[in-house]
Amino acid sequence: MSLRAAQKQMTYELFLTKALELFGTKGYAATTIDDIATAAGSTRTTFYLHFASKAEVMSALLTKVDAILTTADDPTLTAVVASGSRDRIQEWLDRKFSQWDEIKPYLTASYQAAHEPDVAARTEQWFEDAVGQMTEGLNLANRFPPDRRRIRCVLAFGQLEYLSRRYFSVGWRTPREICLDELTGSWCHLLASAD
Repeated sequence: MSLRAAQKQMTYELFLTKALELFGTKGYAATTIDDIATAAGSTRTTFYLHFASKAEVMSALLTKVDAILTTADDPTLTAVVASGSRDRIQEWLDRKFSQWDEIKPYLTASYQAAHEPDVAARTEQWFEDAVGQMTEGLNLANRFPPDRRRIRCVLAFGQLEYLSRRYFSVGWRTPREICLDELTGSWCHLLASAD
């Protein structure tokens, strides 16, 4: 990578870092492009060399969250669902719970930016990708009637998403271990057991 390309990447990352900080302190709606540029020690013009809009910044932040969440997935969500193993499901969910503190600022900002069409589309795609991976796992295992597989995955992933939003909002109102055990049981019912 050339020095110029490295500097461009550093500036890009600095804009993302400062935007995330501002979204956390001022809120997404109240943060302006000028705020982000100033916090990064830059200008509006330089900002527009990297991003077309504040929504594009949020989309880039969601890409970072996706990388945080998926790089730790070994085995993959598809493999976990295909296995039907309670232990594997619980381990996968526990890893997600452990990532929530790290991703909270990103997702809190994305909820505030949900009115932005690009952010809404990105969030919906993210949900659909996870459901697709889970459905693929059920297809590989040939578990449940084919016309029931996707909805079971929507329900299971929807539970995880809802619980994460509650956690970001109020923390653990029920001890984490109990939440993990109950969510694991629900996922096993929806994804692993044929009754």
